[in-house]
Amino acid sequence: MLTENEIADARATLNELHVEHRDLNLIVEHLAGTPLPDQDQLLIQRLKKRKLLLKDKIYQLEKMLVPDIPA
Repeated sequence: MLTENEIADARATLNELHVEHRDLNLIVEHLAGTPLPDQDQLLIQRLKKRKLLLKDKIYQLEKMLVPDIPA
């Protein structure tokens, strides 16, 4: 069971991860919409990978904060 402080910290972290994910999404959309050299394509791939890592962390935190309810 999580303490109130741990829950508050997890929610703050979750909020930060959501913001970073949204920002990365905007950057990727902007870069994808402009013609880029191959080097920038690599940057887009790295940003997308970072987005996936953030999405996994977000999922883990959300699962931790929302308890399973038996059917």
